[in-house]
Amino acid sequence: MNGLILSRLLAAGARSLMLGLALAAGLHAQAAEAAGPAPVAAVTDYRLGAGDVLHIVVYQNPDLTLDVRLSDSGFISFPLLGALKIGGLTVPETEGLIGDGLKKGDFVKNPQVTVVLLQVRGSQVSVLGQVNRPGRYPLEAAQTRLSDLLALAGGVITAAGGDLVTVVGTRDGKPMRVEVDLPRVFASADRSPDIVLQNNDVVWVDRAPVIYIYGEVQRPGAVRLERGMTLLQALAAGGGLTQRGTDKGIRVHRRVATDRIEVVNPGMDETVKDGDVIYVKESLF
Repeated sequence: MNGLILSRLLAAGARSLMLGLALAAGLHAQAAEAAGPAPVAAVTDYRLGAGDVLHIVVYQNPDLTLDVRLSDSGFISFPLLGALKIGGLTVPETEGLIGDGLKKGDFVKNPQVTVVLLQVRGSQVSVLGQVNRPGRYPLEAAQTRLSDLLALAGGVITAAGGDLVTVVGTRDGKPMRVEVDLPRVFASADRSPDIVLQNNDVVWVDRAPVIYIYGEVQRPGAVRLERGMTLLQALAAGGGLTQRGTDKGIRVHRRVATDRIEVVNPGMDETVKDGDVIYVKESLF
Protein backbone atom coordinates (compact mmCIF):
# COMPACT_ATOMS: atom_id res chain seq x y z
CA MET A 1 0.00 0.00 0.00
CA ASN A 2 2.78 2.43 0.94
CA GLY A 3 4.52 1.71 -2.39
CA LEU A 4 1.31 2.49 -4.31
CA ILE A 5 0.87 5.81 -2.47
CA LEU A 6 4.50 6.71 -3.11
CA SER A 7 4.23 5.97 -6.85
CA ARG A 8 1.09 8.13 -7.12
CA LEU A 9 2.83 10.99 -5.33
CA LEU A 10 5.80 10.74 -7.68
CA ALA A 11 3.54 10.72 -10.73
CA ALA A 12 1.68 13.80 -9.49
CA GLY A 13 4.99 15.56 -8.89
CA ALA A 14 6.19 14.76 -12.38
CA ARG A 15 2.96 16.14 -13.90
CA SER A 16 3.36 19.33 -11.88
CA LEU A 17 6.96 19.71 -13.05
CA MET A 18 6.00 19.21 -16.69
CA LEU A 19 3.16 21.73 -16.35
CA GLY A 20 5.56 24.26 -14.83
CA LEU A 21 8.09 23.80 -17.63
CA ALA A 22 5.41 24.18 -20.28
CA LEU A 23 4.12 27.35 -18.62
CA ALA A 24 7.63 28.78 -18.44
CA ALA A 25 8.25 27.97 -22.11
CA GLY A 26 5.00 29.69 -23.07
CA LEU A 27 5.90 32.81 -21.12
CA HIS A 28 9.36 32.84 -22.72
CA ALA A 29 7.85 32.59 -26.22
CA GLN A 30 5.41 35.42 -25.48
CA ALA A 31 8.26 37.59 -24.24
CA ALA A 32 10.32 36.88 -27.35
CA GLU A 33 7.35 37.69 -29.58
CA ALA A 34 6.74 40.96 -27.74
CA ALA A 35 10.38 41.90 -28.07
CA GLY A 36 10.07 41.86 -31.87
CA PRO A 37 12.63 40.81 -34.47
CA ALA A 38 16.26 40.47 -33.53
CA PRO A 39 18.36 43.46 -34.57
CA VAL A 40 20.94 43.30 -37.32
CA ALA A 41 24.50 43.40 -36.07
CA ALA A 42 25.44 47.05 -35.68
CA VAL A 43 28.01 48.31 -38.16
CA THR A 44 28.96 51.95 -37.94
CA ASP A 45 29.83 52.47 -41.61
CA TYR A 46 26.63 51.01 -43.09
CA ARG A 47 24.61 53.62 -45.02
CA LEU A 48 20.85 53.47 -44.52
CA GLY A 49 18.64 53.05 -47.57
CA ALA A 50 14.99 52.86 -48.65
CA GLY A 51 13.12 50.00 -46.98
CA ASP A 52 15.44 49.68 -43.97
CA VAL A 53 13.59 49.25 -40.67
CA LEU A 54 14.81 51.09 -37.56
CA HIS A 55 13.95 50.88 -33.88
CA ILE A 56 14.45 54.32 -32.31
CA VAL A 57 14.57 54.90 -28.54
CA VAL A 58 14.96 58.19 -26.67
CA TYR A 59 15.96 57.49 -23.08
CA GLN A 60 13.22 58.27 -20.52
CA ASN A 61 10.89 59.42 -23.31
CA PRO A 62 8.68 56.42 -24.18
CA ASP A 63 6.44 58.55 -26.38
CA LEU A 64 9.38 59.00 -28.75
CA THR A 65 10.08 55.27 -29.08
CA LEU A 66 8.99 53.82 -32.42
CA ASP A 67 9.75 51.39 -35.23
CA VAL A 68 9.94 53.07 -38.61
CA ARG A 69 10.72 52.12 -42.20
CA LEU A 70 12.61 54.44 -44.54
CA SER A 71 10.55 55.62 -47.50
CA ASP A 72 11.67 55.23 -51.10
CA SER A 73 13.14 58.73 -50.91
CA GLY A 74 15.01 57.96 -47.67
CA PHE A 75 12.74 59.90 -45.25
CA ILE A 76 11.17 58.94 -41.92
CA SER A 77 8.52 60.73 -39.89
CA PHE A 78 9.61 61.34 -36.30
CA PRO A 79 7.47 62.83 -33.50
CA LEU A 80 8.06 66.55 -32.86
CA LEU A 81 10.61 66.75 -35.70
CA GLY A 82 8.46 65.76 -38.66
CA ALA A 83 10.08 64.41 -41.84
CA LEU A 84 13.78 63.63 -41.55
CA LYS A 85 16.07 62.74 -44.43
CA ILE A 86 18.27 59.91 -43.12
CA GLY A 87 18.83 57.91 -46.30
CA GLY A 88 22.57 57.70 -46.87
CA LEU A 89 23.43 58.33 -43.21
CA THR A 90 25.04 55.84 -40.84
CA VAL A 91 23.35 54.71 -37.63
CA PRO A 92 25.52 57.01 -35.42
CA GLU A 93 24.84 59.96 -37.76
CA THR A 94 21.10 59.25 -37.52
CA GLU A 95 21.31 59.21 -33.71
CA GLY A 96 23.13 62.55 -33.81
CA LEU A 97 20.60 64.09 -36.22
CA ILE A 98 17.61 63.14 -34.06
CA GLY A 99 19.38 64.15 -30.84
CA ASP A 100 20.38 67.57 -32.21
CA GLY A 101 16.84 68.18 -33.47
CA LEU A 102 15.27 67.37 -30.10
CA LYS A 103 17.80 69.52 -28.26
CA LYS A 104 17.63 72.54 -30.59
CA GLY A 105 13.85 72.45 -30.55
CA ASP A 106 13.96 72.44 -26.74
CA PHE A 107 11.87 69.25 -26.70
CA VAL A 108 14.35 67.20 -24.65
CA LYS A 109 17.03 68.84 -22.55
CA ASN A 110 19.74 66.22 -22.93
CA PRO A 111 18.47 63.58 -25.38
CA GLN A 112 20.11 60.15 -25.43
CA VAL A 113 19.06 58.55 -28.71
CA THR A 114 19.63 54.92 -29.63
CA VAL A 115 18.94 53.63 -33.15
CA VAL A 116 18.88 49.89 -33.83
CA LEU A 117 18.87 48.56 -37.39
CA LEU A 118 16.22 45.81 -37.42
CA GLN A 119 16.09 44.95 -41.12
CA VAL A 120 18.25 45.83 -44.09
CA ARG A 121 16.15 46.21 -47.22
CA GLY A 122 17.44 49.34 -48.90
CA SER A 123 20.71 48.01 -50.27
CA GLN A 124 20.64 45.57 -53.17
CA VAL A 125 23.29 43.98 -55.37
CA SER A 126 22.95 42.39 -58.81
CA VAL A 127 24.60 39.01 -59.46
CA LEU A 128 25.06 38.06 -63.12
CA GLY A 129 26.94 35.54 -65.20
CA GLN A 130 27.85 31.97 -64.32
CA VAL A 131 25.94 31.51 -61.06
CA ASN A 132 23.12 29.09 -60.34
CA ARG A 133 20.56 31.76 -59.40
CA PRO A 134 21.39 35.11 -61.04
CA GLY A 135 19.30 38.07 -59.95
CA ARG A 136 19.08 41.04 -57.61
CA TYR A 137 19.63 40.33 -53.93
CA PRO A 138 19.12 42.54 -50.84
CA LEU A 139 22.06 43.01 -48.50
CA GLU A 140 20.28 41.52 -45.49
CA ALA A 141 23.14 42.40 -43.17
CA ALA A 142 25.77 45.06 -43.13
CA GLN A 143 29.32 44.03 -43.98
CA THR A 144 28.05 41.45 -46.51
CA ARG A 145 31.04 40.11 -48.40
CA LEU A 146 31.37 38.79 -51.93
CA SER A 147 31.49 35.16 -50.77
CA ASP A 148 28.26 35.66 -48.79
CA LEU A 149 26.44 36.96 -51.85
CA LEU A 150 27.71 34.19 -54.11
CA ALA A 151 26.36 31.70 -51.58
CA LEU A 152 22.94 33.40 -51.76
CA ALA A 153 23.06 33.09 -55.55
CA GLY A 154 23.60 29.34 -55.30
CA GLY A 155 27.33 29.46 -55.92
CA VAL A 156 29.32 29.44 -59.13
CA ILE A 157 28.21 26.93 -61.77
CA THR A 158 30.71 24.09 -61.45
CA ALA A 159 31.17 23.25 -65.12
CA ALA A 160 30.89 26.74 -66.62
CA GLY A 161 31.95 29.28 -63.99
CA GLY A 162 35.45 30.68 -63.90
CA ASP A 163 37.70 31.76 -61.05
CA LEU A 164 37.57 35.45 -61.93
CA VAL A 165 34.75 37.63 -60.53
CA THR A 166 34.33 41.30 -61.44
CA VAL A 167 32.64 43.75 -59.06
CA VAL A 168 31.52 47.12 -60.43
CA GLY A 169 30.12 49.92 -58.27
CA THR A 170 30.79 53.31 -56.71
CA ARG A 171 33.03 54.19 -53.78
CA ASP A 172 33.35 57.71 -52.40
CA GLY A 173 31.46 59.05 -55.42
CA LYS A 174 33.92 57.54 -57.91
CA PRO A 175 33.46 54.55 -60.25
CA MET A 176 34.98 51.33 -58.90
CA ARG A 177 35.92 48.14 -60.76
CA VAL A 178 37.64 45.27 -58.97
CA GLU A 179 38.60 41.84 -60.29
CA VAL A 180 38.58 39.19 -57.57
CA ASP A 181 40.40 35.88 -57.92
CA LEU A 182 38.10 33.49 -56.03
CA PRO A 183 40.73 30.87 -55.13
CA ARG A 184 42.80 33.65 -53.58
CA VAL A 185 39.90 34.53 -51.28
CA PHE A 186 40.19 31.15 -49.59
CA ALA A 187 43.93 30.65 -49.93
CA SER A 188 44.83 32.45 -46.69
CA ALA A 189 43.37 34.04 -43.58
CA ASP A 190 43.57 37.47 -45.22
CA ARG A 191 39.97 38.48 -46.03
CA SER A 192 40.80 41.65 -47.95
CA PRO A 193 40.20 40.04 -51.39
CA ASP A 194 36.70 39.07 -50.18
CA ILE A 195 35.47 42.64 -50.57
CA VAL A 196 32.52 44.17 -48.70
CA LEU A 197 29.64 44.93 -51.05
CA GLN A 198 27.57 48.11 -51.10
CA ASN A 199 24.27 49.24 -52.56
CA ASN A 200 23.90 48.92 -56.35
CA ASP A 201 27.11 46.94 -56.82
CA VAL A 202 27.06 44.54 -59.79
CA VAL A 203 28.83 41.19 -59.50
CA TRP A 204 29.78 39.42 -62.74
CA VAL A 205 31.03 35.83 -62.69
CA ASP A 206 32.88 35.20 -65.94
CA ARG A 207 32.80 31.90 -67.82
CA ALA A 208 35.58 29.44 -67.31
CA PRO A 209 38.33 29.62 -69.96
CA VAL A 210 38.15 26.75 -72.46
CA ILE A 211 40.25 25.14 -75.13
CA TYR A 212 39.10 23.00 -78.05
CA ILE A 213 40.57 19.67 -79.12
CA TYR A 214 39.76 17.84 -82.36
CA GLY A 215 41.26 15.21 -84.56
CA GLU A 216 42.56 11.86 -83.32
CA VAL A 217 41.60 12.11 -79.62
CA GLN A 218 39.19 9.98 -77.62
CA ARG A 219 36.89 12.85 -76.56
CA PRO A 220 37.10 15.78 -78.99
CA GLY A 221 35.37 19.01 -78.06
CA ALA A 222 35.61 21.81 -75.52
CA VAL A 223 37.74 21.29 -72.40
CA ARG A 224 37.88 23.54 -69.34
CA LEU A 225 41.27 25.22 -69.14
CA GLU A 226 42.78 24.74 -65.71
CA ARG A 227 45.51 27.00 -64.40
CA GLY A 228 48.91 26.20 -65.81
CA MET A 229 47.52 23.42 -68.00
CA THR A 230 50.14 22.08 -70.39
CA LEU A 231 49.56 20.61 -73.82
CA LEU A 232 50.11 17.12 -72.41
CA GLN A 233 47.49 17.71 -69.69
CA ALA A 234 45.07 19.08 -72.28
CA LEU A 235 45.42 15.93 -74.37
CA ALA A 236 44.86 13.83 -71.25
CA ALA A 237 41.69 15.80 -70.49
CA GLY A 238 40.52 14.88 -73.98
CA GLY A 239 40.93 11.21 -73.18
CA GLY A 240 44.31 10.85 -74.86
CA LEU A 241 45.14 9.95 -78.44
CA THR A 242 43.33 7.30 -80.44
CA GLN A 243 45.22 4.34 -81.86
CA ARG A 244 45.55 6.26 -85.13
CA GLY A 245 46.66 9.51 -83.51
CA THR A 246 50.22 10.78 -83.28
CA ASP A 247 51.86 13.30 -81.02
CA LYS A 248 54.13 14.41 -83.87
CA GLY A 249 53.28 17.74 -85.43
CA ILE A 250 50.38 18.68 -83.15
CA ARG A 251 49.13 22.10 -84.27
CA VAL A 252 47.62 24.76 -82.02
CA HIS A 253 45.59 27.59 -83.56
CA ARG A 254 45.94 30.59 -81.24
CA ARG A 255 44.35 34.03 -81.48
CA VAL A 256 47.08 36.64 -81.04
CA ALA A 257 44.99 39.65 -82.05
CA THR A 258 41.36 40.49 -82.67
CA ASP A 259 41.67 39.70 -86.36
CA ARG A 260 44.69 37.39 -86.46
CA ILE A 261 45.27 33.71 -85.62
CA GLU A 262 48.64 32.00 -85.58
CA VAL A 263 49.42 28.30 -85.89
CA VAL A 264 52.06 27.17 -83.37
CA ASN A 265 53.68 23.85 -82.53
CA PRO A 266 54.23 23.90 -78.76
CA GLY A 267 56.05 21.24 -76.79
CA MET A 268 54.17 18.89 -74.51
CA ASP A 269 55.29 20.78 -71.38
CA GLU A 270 54.26 24.22 -72.69
CA THR A 271 51.11 25.83 -71.35
CA VAL A 272 48.04 26.35 -73.50
CA LYS A 273 45.90 29.48 -73.49
CA ASP A 274 42.23 30.36 -73.39
CA GLY A 275 40.62 29.78 -76.77
CA ASP A 276 43.39 27.59 -78.18
CA VAL A 277 42.27 25.04 -80.78
CA ILE A 278 44.39 21.88 -80.71
CA TYR A 279 44.51 19.58 -83.72
CA VAL A 280 45.89 16.04 -83.44
CA LYS A 281 46.84 14.49 -86.80
CA GLU A 282 46.43 10.92 -87.91
CA SER A 283 49.57 8.81 -88.02
CA LEU A 284 50.75 7.84 -91.47
CA PHE A 285 52.09 4.51 -90.25
